[in-house]
Amino acid sequence: MFHVKKEFSLSNEHEGLIIGLFDKPEKFSGRLAILDSQFDGQLTELVKSGDISAKLKSINKVHSFGKIAPKRIWFVGLGKEKELTFDKLKEAFGKLFKEVKTSKLEEAAFYLDSFLSEELDGLDVAHALSEAFALATYEFVGYKLKSNEPEKRLDKLTIYSEAIDEEDVKASLTVGFAFGKGTNSARTLVNIPGNLLTATDMANYAKELAAKYDFEIEILDKAEIEKLGMGAFLAVNQGSTEPPKMIVLKYQGKDEWKDVIGLVGKGVTFDTGGYSIKTKTGIVGMKTDMGGAAAVLGAMEIIGEIKPEQNVVAVIPSTDNMISGSAFKPDDVITSMSGKTIEVLNTDAEGRLVLADGVTYALHHGANYLVDVATLTGGVITALGLHTTGAMTNHDRLFEQVLEASLEAGERVWQLPLFESEIERVRNSKIADLNNSPGSEGHALVAGAFIGEFSEGTPWVHLDIAGTSTTSKGYDLGPSGATGVMTRTLALFVERFEPI
Repeated sequence: MFHVKKEFSLSNEHEGLIIGLFDKPEKFSGRLAILDSQFDGQLTELVKSGDISAKLKSINKVHSFGKIAPKRIWFVGLGKEKELTFDKLKEAFGKLFKEVKTSKLEEAAFYLDSFLSEELDGLDVAHALSEAFALATYEFVGYKLKSNEPEKRLDKLTIYSEAIDEEDVKASLTVGFAFGKGTNSARTLVNIPGNLLTATDMANYAKELAAKYDFEIEILDKAEIEKLGMGAFLAVNQGSTEPPKMIVLKYQGKDEWKDVIGLVGKGVTFDTGGYSIKTKTGIVGMKTDMGGAAAVLGAMEIIGEIKPEQNVVAVIPSTDNMISGSAFKPDDVITSMSGKTIEVLNTDAEGRLVLADGVTYALHHGANYLVDVATLTGGVITALGLHTTGAMTNHDRLFEQVLEASLEAGERVWQLPLFESEIERVRNSKIADLNNSPGSEGHALVAGAFIGEFSEGTPWVHLDIAGTSTTSKGYDLGPSGATGVMTRTLALFVERFEPI
């Protein structure tokens, strides 16, 4: 896909040439001046007239008319040099590759040095380029009849850089592409319908990851889950004909199994709401209720590629939440793996139940730090909208590391409070240790507080992605549908983690 070369020449044959254009008052200089001279100064005139724009994310295509070997030039507007950030550059690349895709360009050259700034070096540019390429060109093919017409897509991009070492550029391209592909894997899992992605299917996918990256893997079946007393997880599965799976992947990047990061993802493959059934419109889209599990699996793929010097245990309790004569009911009392009893007041508050046993099992595997990810509550959408993930924590320094990773990934996170009043609300049951739904007020807060009851004082961060896991509109770095949100945040968090 990516080929790196040192010497750049306008006589090199390419279908397209991609160049970055900053909004500067000065004339073209360096290679751009040479390019302009080949066009007898007409590129300068096109910039002056506004036919070629340096405005951020402006994409302009110019035919070369044989004046240079590449047939077309794609100018990518980068705006003011001092205002260009890593995130903005990724978005600009995303828009570029979406437009290139519609042009059915199959091969192009990329002049990396034209994108360099004081804030962004060549390695930043290479990472942004490859990550954005993977993200922006992603599509979920789906299940429609296929056309016999051969599909044309950009499958060769030659990167030219005279300023940066070739091997360094290659390494940065590889890492950026790994982050994009891992996110795309998470997107695909979320986009697959629930009848085609059962808990068993998810377990099989995890086995494929384990085989590819030499992870240690454990898949607990229903009998083993029962033996371990995971009553909260089993309650959600009670109404289903599909067996549950507790999926565990271990990556050991240190000599000793210490400072272990536990990633716990909600893996509910379809959620009817149970006897607290969802509305006819609210139930549509519930195939995406395993977005947390997808993010964890996508992050593990990235971890397998970049091999950080960290220890990670990924735990995914996976089932669907169905209705039948054997399904769990409001007023039931269940016993979690931790021994805590739970009064069920809402069978649609099932995610926190599977996560309760998932968190406990992560501790069982030696997790010293916990991050859980889940499409958990509509309340977080009411509070933060569709573009910000809600977070709760019992440890500010751990949360700071997650937040820093989210900022680097370009995935917005906002901390919600964990007040004693919300903790008391989930502890308010006359017949059990906890209740799973003390009311709709502050729904996102009590859901997070409930999961926190199973952290046993271990540093813990909760991420509610109910609003951010999917989008109804395409955007610069992806189409409508699943976003793969938190995949890159989790991977960056693991990569950069400093024990507390």
